[in-house]
Amino acid sequence: MNLINKSYIREVYHINDNGIFPNSELPVIIYKRVLDLPYLFASNAVRKLFKSNNWKNSWKSGVFEYHHYHSITHEVMGVAGGSTTILFGGDSGIKIVIEKGDVIIIPAGVAHKNLGKQNQVTCIGAYPEGKEYDMNYGKPGERPATDNKVKQAPRPLTDPVFGVNAGIAEYWK
Repeated sequence: MNLINKSYIREVYHINDNGIFPNSELPVIIYKRVLDLPYLFASNAVRKLFKSNNWKNSWKSGVFEYHHYHSITHEVMGVAGGSTTILFGGDSGIKIVIEKGDVIIIPAGVAHKNLGKQNQVTCIGAYPEGKEYDMNYGKPGERPATDNKVKQAPRPLTDPVFGVNAGIAEYWK
């Protein structure tokens, strides 16, 4: 089954350091309505696609209702059901509505927070090459140690949706 909707919309957002969260020089990439998911077992289809492109260590859940970021790896979230608004970059950041079929690629260091309820949306999250992830919350004392980790997070070799030579390869040069 081919999950890729050829008429998807790609959005790219640059989110700079705001003094609390490091955010990233790499942009957040959002593929709106890129996945044509089956009615049944949508989460399994997303997980399988990510795994086929070497994004592993996956989880299935909603999105936390508080600011958080990962400093040692990048993250992908595929929306398998529902919709909500995510705030990227901290309190004065960018609000984006995500819904079933969307894929969001979040660079290391970029804060994200669900402005709705955690269970309004079901996401599959994963990490390039199955990397472990850490949790950071913008608390005093996290930086500058997390800044150094963000800079050292290796860029993925593949895009979680399109594989090699597309997506990340184009926008994360």
